[in-house]
Amino acid sequence: MRHASHLKQIVFDWDGTLMDSTERIVSSFQNAMRELSLDVLAPEAIMDIIGLGLPEACFALYPELDAQRLKRLGVVYQSFYFTKDPTPMRLYAGAEELLADLAARGFWLSVATGKSRRGLDEVLESTGLGRYFFATRCAEETLSKPDPLMLRELMFEANAEPLECLMIGDTQFDLDMARNACVPAVGVTHGAHGYAQLAASEPVALVKDLRELAAWLQPFEVMMD
Repeated sequence: MRHASHLKQIVFDWDGTLMDSTERIVSSFQNAMRELSLDVLAPEAIMDIIGLGLPEACFALYPELDAQRLKRLGVVYQSFYFTKDPTPMRLYAGAEELLADLAARGFWLSVATGKSRRGLDEVLESTGLGRYFFATRCAEETLSKPDPLMLRELMFEANAEPLECLMIGDTQFDLDMARNACVPAVGVTHGAHGYAQLAASEPVALVKDLRELAAWLQPFEVMMD
């Protein structure tokens, strides 16, 4: 993608991209594993599945479990994540400033996430960032990343073509979803997956944080219909 170019739609992942929630996800999964007497996996193994929908994440962690126990793992994980786990979560520095600037410049902003609808709605309300997004998609409403369906659905809502859209994410699943949809992507390395893992998905750029992303996006202009 050339700089000083035009975009219509910018799609953000949530966990690990706009919000620093990786430690809460890891802690909640480990607590659920203990409660269900499962082998407690290392943080790195859990970080590796962040970005997937919850059923897909549970299966990736324990492919040997039957469907009933996998479903139970998801339920117990959510009980810790939503109510029992005190591990703090916070927006990454510069998140609101970035979204406010992009919205003021006229870009169509949206969210494509592996979170549940309950989780996304709660955090959009608690942070006050919901007002910046015209549309959102959660994995439970469509297909999990890296399938391109949720990204294609968001492009349809914005009437945007793949090269008029940009995906921003912190995991290989985000970037592979974009590649599967023929959409350019930027990887942010402050989240769940590291530089080398993100680079393997061939994003158009890798940035270390949202402030660097804001500078990278500055030359872009809104594509008018």
